[in-house]
Amino acid sequence: MNLAQKLGYPENTKLLIIHADDAGLSHSENQATIKALQNGSVNSYSIMVPCAWFFEMATFAKNNPQFDCGIHLTLTCEWENYKFGPILPITKVSSLVDKNGYFYKTRADFKNNAKPSEIKKELTAQIEKALQFGIKPTHLDSHMCSVGVTPEILEIYKELGRIYNLPVFINKQFVESISLSDEKYDFENTLVSDNLLIGYFSDFEKGELKDSYKKALENTKPGFNVFLLHPAFDDFEMQGITINHPNFGSEWRQIDFDFFTSEECKLQLQKNNIQLITWREIQGIR
Repeated sequence: MNLAQKLGYPENTKLLIIHADDAGLSHSENQATIKALQNGSVNSYSIMVPCAWFFEMATFAKNNPQFDCGIHLTLTCEWENYKFGPILPITKVSSLVDKNGYFYKTRADFKNNAKPSEIKKELTAQIEKALQFGIKPTHLDSHMCSVGVTPEILEIYKELGRIYNLPVFINKQFVESISLSDEKYDFENTLVSDNLLIGYFSDFEKGELKDSYKKALENTKPGFNVFLLHPAFDDFEMQGITINHPNFGSEWRQIDFDFFTSEECKLQLQKNNIQLITWREIQGIR
């Protein structure tokens, strides 16, 4: 039986989770995510525990358990002027930080410096902090897919899923596209999404990001699909955070919010017979 059948749907059903990454990153990101959950088609999100606006989003998660909420495990920080680092004391995870005590900016620097034992310590601490706050997570996923840079690190991620009895988001093609290792990955006995739907910088540059989202829904295939987006408002706060980083930048995130809260998006889901599912449902059949 495939995932659709296990969930009670026909074998060839187009299953889709519309997932908002990066909650907790900023007030703008939080408010856009909340509005997209309440009024739009977004039905899943995940929180960055190390970020400054974690408390606001964690409070929402605790008070609104009806929404899918994952932990966006964080080991890198891509921004130029907005920085965050481990929640553990730096003395315990010194391999995860740069000379200023923040997470590395790139996956390559992270991969070249991070010790697996310290990765596991920090990710465990992030999960535990969320649990202690009262969040009941439905899944785990990873900021910038940094856990996918090597098979060894991906195994730590999968192990944490087993320890906490939570599904982990993995897409084979995405992991292989960002891999910094020549070693073989083990995807056996692991739930992987069949297709990852995501925006591309080339479409953003051409002013065609919204149209690309519409086409992605029109071309959604049977199987387990995950649409990754990053809703936020193109305001002063997000412009400051994403300065000199137009890829998934402030303007891009406003487009994400606008499309996935639109009637057009809802109509595309209906028109193309797409069945929205949640990580909570998947958690229930594991």
